[in-house]
Amino acid sequence: MPYEFKFPDVGEGIHEGEIVKWLVKEGDKVRADEPLGEIETDKAIVEMPSPKSGRILKLHVPAGGIIHVGETMVTILEEGETEEDAKKHFEAKKEEKKAVPYTGSVVGFLEEAKEVKPIVSSAKPTAFVEGGGVGGFGVQATPAVRNLAKQLNVDLSTIKGTGTEGRITIEDVQKAAAGVKKEEHVGIKVTRKYDFFGYVERVPLHGIKRTMAQKMTESIFTAVQLTNMNEADVTELVALREKEKMQYEKEGIKLTFMPYIVKAVALTLKEHPYLNASLEGEEIVLKKYYNIGVAVDTEEGLIVPVLKGADGKDIKTIAKDIDKLVSDARTRKINLMDLKGGTFSVSNLGSLGVEFFTPILNYPESAILGIGRIMEKPVVKGGKVEIRKILPFSLTYDHRVVDGAQAARFMNDLIERLRLCDFE
Repeated sequence: MPYEFKFPDVGEGIHEGEIVKWLVKEGDKVRADEPLGEIETDKAIVEMPSPKSGRILKLHVPAGGIIHVGETMVTILEEGETEEDAKKHFEAKKEEKKAVPYTGSVVGFLEEAKEVKPIVSSAKPTAFVEGGGVGGFGVQATPAVRNLAKQLNVDLSTIKGTGTEGRITIEDVQKAAAGVKKEEHVGIKVTRKYDFFGYVERVPLHGIKRTMAQKMTESIFTAVQLTNMNEADVTELVALREKEKMQYEKEGIKLTFMPYIVKAVALTLKEHPYLNASLEGEEIVLKKYYNIGVAVDTEEGLIVPVLKGADGKDIKTIAKDIDKLVSDARTRKINLMDLKGGTFSVSNLGSLGVEFFTPILNYPESAILGIGRIMEKPVVKGGKVEIRKILPFSLTYDHRVVDGAQAARFMNDLIERLRLCDFE
C-alpha cells in the first residue's frame, strides 16, 4: 500500500514550512531515514528523513512552496508495489469515501437529506463586511476557510460547497486552488516590471524574512511598547576588554563587548524580575531562569539564538557560546532548541554606527536592550572635563508588564554594574 508521508509538527508552535529544496526526485529509490529534502521552519532549516524505504511516487509540493502541518509531502511506493497498484488503491479510497458520506454530529447520526439548500444571507453588504473581497458575500464558510481562500487567492463565491448545508470546506478550497494553478500554467501571467512612476523589482517575502515579518507584526500589535534611552560610562570596561582580549585570542576566542553586557544584563534581571517576564492572559509570568537572546544579522535575515543560563556562566564561557551561536546562525546549522526559551533579548547596531534606536520586542518577552556605538565624549568629573568612553542604550519594554520607573531603575543598575565592571 503506498505511504503518504504528511508534514509532521517538527517543533513547538510550528504550523507550516517552506520547501527549500528536494534531495530526491520522483522515481528515485530511498532508504528509511535517508534525507528527502530541506524544509525551513521557524527560522531554521530542517532536513526531513524518509519514514520508510521504497520509491518516490510523487512530490506533492514544489521547491519554494509552502506546506502546512498535516498536509501530504511525499507519496512513497513500498517494496514490490507498482504505480498501477497505487492508482487502484487511491481510486478505491475515493470510491469508498463517496459511498459512505459522513453525516454524524455530537448527538449521533442524522438521516441525510436528499437535497440541501445553502443558506444565503439576504442582507446587503456594507462598506466593509467580514468575508468580503476574495471571500465573497453570501457564502457559507468558517473563518479558517475564508483565511485559506484569501491565502490561495480563491474566490469563494465561485465554489459549490460540499459540506453540511452547503458549507464550503477546506478541501473545496484546496481543490479550487489546484484548478487555478492548472489554469495559470495554460495562460500567460503578466507581472509588470514598472509602476506609474518607474521601474520596480519584486522580491518574494519568504524564509526568515517572512517569519520575522509575522513575528514583528504580532509584537507591535500586541504589546504596548515604550523605549527609554540612556548612556553608560564604559571607560573602565573598554580598558578591561583590551587587557583580556589578547589572552582570549590565544585560546581561539573572539572577545567583544557582548559577553560583558549579556552577563551584566542577566545579573541585573535578578534584581528586576518584571523585565524577565511575559504576560499570559490575566497573569504576569516571572521567569526564574535567565536566557538571553542575541540578535544576529545573517544574509537571509535576522535570527535570535538564545544563550541559556547566562547568569551562571563566566565571561569566557559566554564568549565561546555566543561565538558558536552566531556561527551556527549564519551557516544555517543552528538547532531549533537554540532559538527557543528566551526571556530577554539584546540587539546590537553599534557596529553599524547607530547610536540610539527603538528595538521591537521579541514577543512574548517583556523587554529588549538595544546597544549603540561606543563614542568618546567630554564628561565633567570632579569639576574637571574628561574624555570618556560612552555607550548608548535603548531599552524597549511592554508597558502592560513593566512600569516606566521599573525600567529606569533597571537601566540605572545595569549602567552602574558596567561602570564598575561588576560581573560576579
